[in-house]
Amino acid sequence: MSDKVQHTPMYDVENKILHDHDDRNYNIIHEQNITQSFLDSTKAAREDSLNHREGEYMRVASVPVAVHEQWLREGFDMMKEPARAILMRLKQQDLNAFITTKKQV
Repeated sequence: MSDKVQHTPMYDVENKILHDHDDRNYNIIHEQNITQSFLDSTKAAREDSLNHREGEYMRVASVPVAVHEQWLREGFDMMKEPARAILMRLKQQDLNAFITTKKQV
């Protein structure tokens, strides 16, 4: 990876409660702030990936916690899935920004 790219820590997932106009109805919003610098770093890693020899491990994606938790609710545990399945799911859901390699997996 380029020396110019800095890894930006992801912020924790936050739960926000939005009250309607009475005390009985409310909405819970589950969100995570994904910074532009994080997206820039994943793009730089993806663009630079063909210039590196892989060792024992290969970074294929940086998936935010909010996406991982959504997938768990949908029955997809990325910790138990092969890298190929994770990449396929990211592409199917138009989450290409989280892919960090151009190499074939």
